[in-house]
Amino acid sequence: MTSYSPLLVWGMIRNNNAFLIKKRNIKKPFSAEPFNLTNLSSYKYSGLVHKKAVGIVDAPDKKGFTVVYKKQKKQFCPAKNVVKTTMKSGPRRSLHNLKRLMNCNKYRMELTKSALRRASAVLRSQKPPRGKKQRPKKEA
Repeated sequence: MTSYSPLLVWGMIRNNNAFLIKKRNIKKPFSAEPFNLTNLSSYKYSGLVHKKAVGIVDAPDKKGFTVVYKKQKKQFCPAKNVVKTTMKSGPRRSLHNLKRLMNCNKYRMELTKSALRRASAVLRSQKPPRGKKQRPKKEA
């Protein structure tokens, strides 16, 4: 079985993408692909096109985040293609493990910073909202 070049696939799905979200008064269209870290519709961030792709989603129990990535060797076996790893050992250690996972495996190293930003945003969204400080009432 042969695989097509990512640029050829991007040329085919660029304007006919089912995940494409176009809104008025926005210069760059957004994308809701599962492996897109920045949600921008571009060749660099597209998870459908590349053999290696990384996605970061909320963990099922709302503690930590789940790293979802494709295996390059299993690109023709869709059932074994996607690997999910949940990281919930605290924010600092989880972010360090994510960076190590991407760098040691040479897993789209240009997307490391985007992955760290997405993971920290997910972790930040899980924190409880800070309450407003009540000012003491003035005595009359």
